[in-house]
Amino acid sequence: MISSDLTLRLARLAEATTIANLSRDLIEDGLRWRWTPMRVAASIRAPNVNVLVACIHDNIVGFAIMRYGDDDAHLDLLAVAPPYRRAGLGRQLLQWLEKCAVVAGTFNVTLEVRAGNEGAQLFYKCMGYRALAHLPGYYQGIEAAIRMGRDLSCPSGRKLRSVI
Repeated sequence: MISSDLTLRLARLAEATTIANLSRDLIEDGLRWRWTPMRVAASIRAPNVNVLVACIHDNIVGFAIMRYGDDDAHLDLLAVAPPYRRAGLGRQLLQWLEKCAVVAGTFNVTLEVRAGNEGAQLFYKCMGYRALAHLPGYYQGIEAAIRMGRDLSCPSGRKLRSVI
């Protein structure tokens, strides 16, 4: 159960190292570390990126990074610490970022997820995302990805054409 002390807010520059470490441990396990503190800090500074954190008692327990373009948005990262999973935190993070996209007039969102991460794929499917493509070797030539997408102008996300 998520505490009533949960807050969602934009990340601060001083939190880049914490977010990068969570990415390394929760998302990039088994890969070369690419979302370093410097890269996360650049995302926090970027005008077209939201780096969102979920905090309980001032501790970051989840985060998400979404880039916004003129016609589409891309979810770069989303992670929730294991003790806080399956309590709706990932859903809240994603919905917050999707609302920002809709307000900006951006309705297509894409993301990539490890082909072997069936739990994450099921989460995104439950959130209205559909598999669009299978990308062999996407993760540093080591692991395949599934590209998923959602059309936010359609409640079910069904307008995007599935390729796989």
